[in-house]
Amino acid sequence: MTSRSQPGKTHSPRRHLLCLGAAALCSWAGLSQADTWPSKPIKWVVAYPAGGGSDFLARQLAPQLGKQLGQTFIIDNRPGAAGSIGTDAVAKSAPDGYTLLSGDNGAMVFNHAMYKKLPYAVSDFAPVGLMARFPLILTVNPASGFNNARQWLAEVKANPGKFSYASPGIGSPHHLAMELIKQRTQTFIVHVPYRGTAFAIQDLMGGVVPMAIIDSAAGLSQMRAGKLRPLAVLSSKRIAQLPDVPTFEELGIKGLEVSAWQGLFVPKGTPEAITARLSGEMQKALANPEVKARLEDFGLELTPSDGPSLSRFIQQETQAWHALIKERRLSAE
Repeated sequence: MTSRSQPGKTHSPRRHLLCLGAAALCSWAGLSQADTWPSKPIKWVVAYPAGGGSDFLARQLAPQLGKQLGQTFIIDNRPGAAGSIGTDAVAKSAPDGYTLLSGDNGAMVFNHAMYKKLPYAVSDFAPVGLMARFPLILTVNPASGFNNARQWLAEVKANPGKFSYASPGIGSPHHLAMELIKQRTQTFIVHVPYRGTAFAIQDLMGGVVPMAIIDSAAGLSQMRAGKLRPLAVLSSKRIAQLPDVPTFEELGIKGLEVSAWQGLFVPKGTPEAITARLSGEMQKALANPEVKARLEDFGLELTPSDGPSLSRFIQQETQAWHALIKERRLSAE
């Protein structure tokens, strides 16, 4: 087949050269910027309150990244609206490598199905890489009367609507994990959302609510101290920090492998050379023996990856979770 030029259009060699020149200049500018990056402190936005798992990971990783890159990393907690406030702030930041975001499955997956309208889109960001997964644990107050997972399941099944559970907020991984449990076990437990993990744990220990889904980073110390009682983990296998706590699969409930994952993101348009370097430095920091030991001691599963891998993972998560949210008619409005 012979191609024909469209009427009214000419192919100017001069215009072609100008386009190539502009592209080369943009590429050179990006590389030049990457060569001098970082030349000032870097702000790392955590879209949740201090004391939760997201905050814990960022504060453990930031000093090591600072050592590697020779700059200070400043943690900026901007909680609210299920992570939307802090996430949107980063989406609107300059794409220069000096503003980072801890993005989780709440902000990057759940919110787009939970809210009719969001101020940001996943496409507003360039993924740097996955950092870690936080195992989620069905946890109760020791005075609640729940001694093990089988007894818990029998009682909540026999008493629909009698019990309530706490979560760090509507649309959080902890909230969606319990909704999945309720779907698979055909139970009805009342949701009591809080403004962050620390507040949920405080009321759980105080007996205001009898149970919650807690991530290992936020609640493991209280579990070890006997202030909270773990009943079951939402992992494919038992976690080393709680070897006596069974998985839901051991209880005969399939398909309950859920975690609160954390990825690192920068605003879309950040020079690729900076994003690539940041990804490499992040993976290097996660492999540091001291950092790795500290994070794993708190029950984190380190899962360092690059940006393209994180992008594919988000697509898989979106397909699975949006179907559940639609089925259960969940909404944050």
